[in-house]
Amino acid sequence: MTPLDKNQLVEKFSAYAPHVDTALLIKAYDFSIKAHGDQARASGEEYFIHCRSVATSLVDWKMDLPTVCAGLLHDVLEDTPVTAAAMTAEFGEEITRLVSGVTKLEHFQYSSRDDVQAENWRKMLLATAQDIRVIIIKLADRLHNMQTLSYLTDEQQQRISHETISLYAPLAHRLGMFQLKGHLEDLAFQRLWPQEFKDLEAKVNAQLATREATLKKFKESVEKALAETQLPHRILSRSKSLYSIYGKMQRQAKPFEEIQDALGVRIITDNIADCYALLGTVHTQFKPVAGSFTDYISIPKMNLYQSLHTTVMGPDGELVEIQIRTEEMHRTSEYGIAAHWRYKIGEHAKDAHLEEKLNWLRQWIEWLQDLKSPREFLDSLKTDLDLHQVFIFTPAGEVKSLPAGSTPLDFAFTVHTAIGMACVGAQVNNKMVKLDYQLKSGDICKIITRKGSVPKKDWLMFVKTARARSKIRSYLREKGIVA
Repeated sequence: MTPLDKNQLVEKFSAYAPHVDTALLIKAYDFSIKAHGDQARASGEEYFIHCRSVATSLVDWKMDLPTVCAGLLHDVLEDTPVTAAAMTAEFGEEITRLVSGVTKLEHFQYSSRDDVQAENWRKMLLATAQDIRVIIIKLADRLHNMQTLSYLTDEQQQRISHETISLYAPLAHRLGMFQLKGHLEDLAFQRLWPQEFKDLEAKVNAQLATREATLKKFKESVEKALAETQLPHRILSRSKSLYSIYGKMQRQAKPFEEIQDALGVRIITDNIADCYALLGTVHTQFKPVAGSFTDYISIPKMNLYQSLHTTVMGPDGELVEIQIRTEEMHRTSEYGIAAHWRYKIGEHAKDAHLEEKLNWLRQWIEWLQDLKSPREFLDSLKTDLDLHQVFIFTPAGEVKSLPAGSTPLDFAFTVHTAIGMACVGAQVNNKMVKLDYQLKSGDICKIITRKGSVPKKDWLMFVKTARARSKIRSYLREKGIVA
């Protein structure tokens, strides 16, 4: 991706926000150039190219004016003599708050790299709880850093790639930014396991022509079937990232040749009623695979994602995964939470629907803030960002999603804090289990409580989620049992 210059940046921003005055954007561009002066990156390029690249990603994601300005200025407080007071005087409190949220802490305050990393994440997440745009700027920053890793030492490349694949990519996933997640994963995969990346890339490329021919034929047959409905639609191919294929190989312990990876298409239409109508046509024309249908429109994922998912048998017996969604759902699936700023550019009132959807993120961040040990904080962060989840049923049939490896205690605290605090036992599928039992998708879990029962210190040894850990630790600290 080539970073945009000032005129290109203004032009691209104005294309989706035509009524917003771009004078502040021009001012931020010029201010950042002057502030960074003759600073250079490890590549030898002028440092400001990085700021332009971050702003370019933010404009690609159609973020609002303060966010794009903060992207241009995001390293000014950290790397130049400019103070927060001076920035506030020039750009106001909102932009300065965003830049401060992205700015790392001073390293000399902490005794180890783990402490530094944990405190930086803690600070950034605390700022994110106040304004989600902080993490979106940070993700744009990390994307360009990953794209220019080759100029750093091998040790730096490994460390940054590991942090990207274990923290940043999962965070992009949790925010629904699937396109970015796949890009970050593949950039990190290339650095962490270069030979595996090279081998897999060659195998995928060798198979590409055959897959594209099969996909083209299937799309033509779908197009023919859907044309008769006269419903508005467009059909897109869907390609998987190399790292997602590699992950599947690892989980199934199979070589690439044995991975039954279905072809994928997306059908984009205008409204929800048309989504279901098109699904009916697809199922009439092509044999659906039993048990493959999932309705994420009526029950959206926590990260705002919505689509109808089904797998059908193609004309030549090939399996094809189909996702059916509206244009707005498609924007959300590509850009996640970032997509919602497209409809609130400028000084419009906050999107109440978005605010409600962000409550899970704020609550999760609040729990993480309660963890005092840097190592415990990072471990909990990685656990809660884990893409692999299990889906557990309450006896009443309600579904709760938890990180893989979660226990009945984690489930109890997910249902309600009071149930977790008074938990004395659990039944899974009508059988008594220990509280450290690892739950599996589809389990029905019943929590047994007793009035007056309280959390135990040894619970901290096996709970997985930040919420359970935070609530247990808070109670034990209050009673003077832990520091």
